[in-house]
Amino acid sequence: MNFLRFIMSSITVAEMEARKIRHDSTELWTRIIQPALWLLVFGETFNTIRAMPSGSFSYIQFITPGILAQSVLFISIFYGITVVWEKDVGIITKLLSTPSPRSSIVLGKSLAASLRGVFQAIVIFALSLLIGVKIRLDPFDIVGVFAVVILFAMCFSSLSMLLASYMKTRDRMMGIGQALTMPLFFASNAIYPISVMPTWLKYISIANPLSYVVDAIRSMLLVGTYKNLPIDILALTVSTTLFLVLASRTIKKLLE
Repeated sequence: MNFLRFIMSSITVAEMEARKIRHDSTELWTRIIQPALWLLVFGETFNTIRAMPSGSFSYIQFITPGILAQSVLFISIFYGITVVWEKDVGIITKLLSTPSPRSSIVLGKSLAASLRGVFQAIVIFALSLLIGVKIRLDPFDIVGVFAVVILFAMCFSSLSMLLASYMKTRDRMMGIGQALTMPLFFASNAIYPISVMPTWLKYISIANPLSYVVDAIRSMLLVGTYKNLPIDILALTVSTTLFLVLASRTIKKLLE
């Protein structure tokens, strides 16, 4: 019965968040501009000059999974700003005063963030097909990519809520979000292979969850081999679980 209440509470919170997206989707469209520019400008330029090694694939093919992951990262890592705003207007206080477990609130909000992530992924998919990027369209691989996107969005939105518990203001969250996104992006295999990185950066990329996300998406959209996929999914699952647990334990600090 407790587990059922936990699930229903999580779904209720997620449904509340989904209604916000339906009423105002402006943020989703504005967040897509930067990844689209990366794909259209950076990707097309480097694809033309062939300045980056990309194996048997064109550079625009190589970078597409990385830009897809980047778009989800950007919208998830700033999710804590929304939580801080909800604290300021009293919504978080009302949620925490209900019998719902704190973990169900965090899970529900992370599920809502995954809806935003799926929207971002769909737009990047459509854009890449529109400009002629050759990707694998096997139905099982597409479903697998969206499963990774959902897990990834939950992972970094939970991290963002964890940080929000300590930052407590929107200005601080904006600053910490900007400080995290680009290092995470550049210290991954999103826009260049790990093999070209200096040794010290290779070690950082191994500890970077984004590297495993990009590797998983790339294996399904481009390569079609899945030998590293179990490791990628395991690393992402462990990171997501850790951040969900930590965020559930600290979210009440928002009210202090």
